[in-house]
This record gives sequence, C-alpha cells and structure tokens, in this order.
Amino acid sequence: MRTFEEAPMPGLDIPTAPRREKPHWQGHRDRLRTKLVTRGAGALEDYELLETLLFAFIPRRDVKPVAKALIARFGSLSCVLAAQPSDLTKVSGVGETVAAYIKATAEIGARATRENLKARTVISSWSALQDYVRRELQHEGREQFRILFLDRKNQLIEDEVMGHGTVDHAPVYPREIARRALELQASSLILVHNHPSGDPTPSRADIDMTRAIMDALEALDITVHDHLIAARAGVTSFKALGLI
Repeated sequence: MRTFEEAPMPGLDIPTAPRREKPHWQGHRDRLRTKLVTRGAGALEDYELLETLLFAFIPRRDVKPVAKALIARFGSLSCVLAAQPSDLTKVSGVGETVAAYIKATAEIGARATRENLKARTVISSWSALQDYVRRELQHEGREQFRILFLDRKNQLIEDEVMGHGTVDHAPVYPREIARRALELQASSLILVHNHPSGDPTPSRADIDMTRAIMDALEALDITVHDHLIAARAGVTSFKALGLI
C-alpha cells in the first residue's frame, strides 16, 4: 500500500538537475598534460610549457591566452622567466602570486644548471657553460660583472657577482678579484659580464679591463681561461676572438 507521499502526481513532470558540462579548457589541460607525459617536454611549444606551469597557479581558467600574452609582451620564454615580477603583473591574468612562482621556477632552473656545472669540468662542458651564462645574464637590465672561480681540475668553486652597474657600466677592481681568488684557493677563473644594449661585441674598455685583471693575477699564478660577454644577441668569447 502506497502512502500519499509515495504516490506519483498524475501529469506532473519532476525536473531533473541540468547536467554540467566540463569547461572546454579542462579537456585541453588533460590533453596537454598527456602530451607532456607521453611525448616529453620537448614536444611542447614554448607557450604550452608556460601553460602547464600556469595550470597549478590559475586552477579555474583558460590559461592559454595568458601564456601567449606573456610571450607576446616579453618576446620569448626566456624573457618571460627573466622578467621582473612588477613587469609580469602588468599582463592580464598574472597577479603577484603567479609572478612569484614564475620567478621561483626560473631560479630553480638556474640553480640546477649551476649544480650541474659544479659537478663537471667547466672547460670541457663549454656548451653547458654558455647556456648557463646566457640564462643568467642575457636579459639582465643592468651591467653585471661575475667571476667563475675554478679549482685545479677546472671545476666550479663559486660563481660570484663582483660588480653591479648602470645600464652600461659595472665597476671592477682587479685587486678585489685577486684577493677573492686567493680566499677560495682558485687556480683559474672565467670572467663573465653582460651588455644590456643587446650587442655582445667587446668594447675597448672590456679588453683593457680584461688585461688589467690578467696582469693582477699573473703574479699569483692564477689563469684567466676566458672572458664571456652575454647579451640578447648571444654570447661572445674573448678566447674564440683571439683576445686571450
């Protein structure tokens, strides 16, 4: 026997809850993650790699337009990673949290490369060294002078900034470099600096400064293997040019 509540009302259609469809971007995320896992990160375009990074930080939104806007504004993936947080947040969809995570990701890559160099003989890992220098300094807005201090096996002891400057000048003091080399017991070193102008061609001042540093280190039996200049157009080697 049915109770009143159990009996259906004749002619009454009971509405059912509308079926929610998956947002279009959710399926795209799934496909992109599958592509990365099955085919490797190298199969992804630059903006797709940036998308996968943004997935974690922007969970409920289509991030493809954000990734493409970042690359369009800064010019390349490497420029996005090198950009200052204050500039990143000028792109629609990028807040302070996302900007902070992008910078953290860039630093993770830089530190991993630095650790890799420390485990290798730097002179025999020239392509890795140039990649590291390019990543560290190619997009730096101010001129920066760094020293890679090496041990007797030409393995990296430390990478240290020895001078910051304006957009076109970083003060360098040969005596300070010599003192630090002795403190670290370095047997040799590689000079590195950047040209914010974008042109890695050595200037007369670059050549004269390199000679002054070599003269200061010669009496200490410390070798200068090379001087690398990084800029948006690439990395120039003094050794390759016959300047050392």
